[in-house]
Amino acid sequence: MRKKILLLLITIATLFVSCFEDLDDTIQPASDLDIENFIYRGLNYFYLYKADTPELANDNFANQGELNTFLNSFETPESLFSFLKSPQDRFSLLVANYNELEDALNGISLNNGMEFGLVYYPNNSSNVFGYVRYVLPGTDAESKNLERGMIFNSIDGQQLTDTNFSELLSLNSYEIGLATFDGTAITPTGESIPLVKQEYTENPILIAETLTVQGQKIGYLMYNAFTRDFDSQLNGVFAQFKADAITNLVIDLRYNGGGSVETAIDLSSMITGQFYNQVFANEEWNTDRQAEYASPKLFDNQIFTGEAINSLNLTKAYVLTTKRSASASELVINGLNPYIDMTQVGDTTTGKYQASFLLYDAPAPNFSKSQANPGHTYAMLPLVFKTSNAVGFTDYAEGLFPDIQLKENYTNLGVLGDVNEPLLAAALNDILSIPQPQPRTTTQFNELSENKIQSPIYQLMIAEQ
Repeated sequence: MRKKILLLLITIATLFVSCFEDLDDTIQPASDLDIENFIYRGLNYFYLYKADTPELANDNFANQGELNTFLNSFETPESLFSFLKSPQDRFSLLVANYNELEDALNGISLNNGMEFGLVYYPNNSSNVFGYVRYVLPGTDAESKNLERGMIFNSIDGQQLTDTNFSELLSLNSYEIGLATFDGTAITPTGESIPLVKQEYTENPILIAETLTVQGQKIGYLMYNAFTRDFDSQLNGVFAQFKADAITNLVIDLRYNGGGSVETAIDLSSMITGQFYNQVFANEEWNTDRQAEYASPKLFDNQIFTGEAINSLNLTKAYVLTTKRSASASELVINGLNPYIDMTQVGDTTTGKYQASFLLYDAPAPNFSKSQANPGHTYAMLPLVFKTSNAVGFTDYAEGLFPDIQLKENYTNLGVLGDVNEPLLAAALNDILSIPQPQPRTTTQFNELSENKIQSPIYQLMIAEQ
């Protein structure tokens, strides 16, 4: 009898142990408090503007209980993140799904291929219209014969406004209503084009060609994102420029919102080459991290694959910019300015000189994905350091100002890569010492937004940790 009882107890104990083991194997969803603790830890450790938020001070909370009470006062992780951000921070990012973020960093998104900007109607109207900047190859937009310069003012029959555009354009499928624009009035044509988004990997090199103009060989590169996975292709473009023996170079960054710091260094090293191992940019971190982490970014002679950089050794280059040129685009301009003649053509840039790390909910200092809490998919891209060039220039919050100012004209955008396209033509005129034509007086319209604002890495500059 005692043996039976003993066996029964052993069996019950085994079952309990098994149950607990099964519970251990089951991933428990993280609570808001778990996520908020991650946000606080990451910002407390790395945030560039930590000193601007008293709650982030190392001695602000006596113990974890006090900290938890503070964190529990926020309804959502997003509200906590917003509270802890500095007023001077326009760019730090919290995302609920790091899988989408990782895809974006690799150039992968749901995309119909229509890259566009949104502009307010005249006379202070809340209505907006869209203009097609360019069309991505192999997409639905290309198959529907959309072209740069086309105008649209409605989605699924609804007029676009400054309050509904985000909702309407976030749909995976919709119809754009075409219109004409004469510089004053927006007039619907009655024609509509259906568009469908699909998963798409964007090659940031849209156009790369050698132009022969008045006997001079001039390289033209339209480059729309600093996407690290395409560094080898970018290096191949410069190999071709080198083989073509170009004497001048025009880099078109007018719609480039940034990306990888390392790719920006590599592109700058491709343009030059004679400054290998010299300072391209310096870093400024928060006071806790400065001594440990700050190190100069140097001109390179190879990309991350180990492939030797194809350098042009130029002493002068041209760059085309708009208000949408940001972060890594501005880093290239600012980093090269002390070394070569960088002639900027177009409009003033965004004004983004800070870099971010991707932080997962994992122990400091790495905050690595391999150690991340499996109970949620939140991640952060906080600003962690600001950049300055070799002579110390930084803090260009108002943007980098062009040497030759020329705003895009929505009634005459031209064909990208064509020698008559207005911004490229202005650069070519300067190269060839042709006087710039007197710009026509046109009504100035306020740009509201663009399709890339939907990207989780919009206008971010990403550093390697």
